[in-house]
Amino acid sequence: MKIAINGAGIAGPALAFWLSKSGHDVLLVEQAPQLRRGGYVIDFWGLGYDLAEKMGILPEILAAGYQVEEVRYVNRRGRKCGGFPVADLAAFTHGRFTTLRRSDLAASIYHAIEPRVETLFGDSIATIREDQHGLEVGFDRSAPRRFDMVIGADGLHSRVRRVVFGPESDVEFSLGCHVAAFETEGYRPRDELVYVSHNVPGRQVSRFSLREDRAMFLLLFRDEFLDGMDPQSDTEQKAALTRVFSDAGWEWPRIREMLPSVADLYFDRVSQIRLPHWTRGRTALVGDAAACVSLMAGEGIGLAMTEAYILAGELHHSGNDIATAFRRYEERLMPFLNRKQHSAVRFVSSFVPKTSLGICFRNVVTRLLGIPAVADRFIGQVVHDDFTLPDYGF
Repeated sequence: MKIAINGAGIAGPALAFWLSKSGHDVLLVEQAPQLRRGGYVIDFWGLGYDLAEKMGILPEILAAGYQVEEVRYVNRRGRKCGGFPVADLAAFTHGRFTTLRRSDLAASIYHAIEPRVETLFGDSIATIREDQHGLEVGFDRSAPRRFDMVIGADGLHSRVRRVVFGPESDVEFSLGCHVAAFETEGYRPRDELVYVSHNVPGRQVSRFSLREDRAMFLLLFRDEFLDGMDPQSDTEQKAALTRVFSDAGWEWPRIREMLPSVADLYFDRVSQIRLPHWTRGRTALVGDAAACVSLMAGEGIGLAMTEAYILAGELHHSGNDIATAFRRYEERLMPFLNRKQHSAVRFVSSFVPKTSLGICFRNVVTRLLGIPAVADRFIGQVVHDDFTLPDYGF
């Protein structure tokens, strides 16, 4: 079949990988002029790790990854006030765990499909018209084409979802926070292989040192600090961050000085997508477009890869019966993803506690993670996946 996938982040290329193995003719469409860089670092384990191994890209991912030694919480003066050895977390995965930039994982998946999948950069699916013979698909810049199936893998703000399923506002579930991420060069101190994080009520500033003398910063804050504003432009977003974190202390004055020169600022709401169905007619959604769990879940990337694998697998298993494949795709995954979404909501208070007392409580808990019962309660439930990957015989 001829299949168009909108979005070349994680879910789109992962789906293209499995579809192309089944002999489908796949077009991957990406709005950006090239693969996106930057973003934030992710912890990679579980289902995503297992699928990367199946895809044969695990060695490349591990080479790009970091064996983080510690998550460290610090106070305004930079003194340690909480945290835990990452070995406590990795133990629950039997060592099948790494940390890497999201963009490096995306590049590894894309390199695996590049020789056998057509990619259209600098474009996006704009219109979809279904008839009895298939789909007429219009693009922003390219000439229309016909396909047997269209997949929206275009993220939280999916255009395919908006075209086929309706407005984003109908399906977005806000977690009450915003996130910003960026990279810089030459920042000091580095604290190699340590994820350093500082909280003040309702806000968090974190940094992690990368190779080639680069550093990644992740900023989280509760929506009320925006005072109802919705900054859209790069200038507005940087001004908002400067205002929101003005009294954050720690290294914020130094970080703030770098903001004007940041080239690729990622700034967005922290939200989930909750849909009653992920498919309609000959169109399906995968990844964040279908069921974004948010960064609070800690496993969104692996879940997106799982959705891609299951959708392609059910299509293969059904003999390309689209209706049957779509139904099985939803039946297998929707209950599991719903549980992950509800679990993620509970972790907002751990990332950005509202009060100083909440920050102190979180810090105390992290110091107790060496106790097995505490670790099982706060880490084991996050790491454990109550889902088994089917074998589709790819």
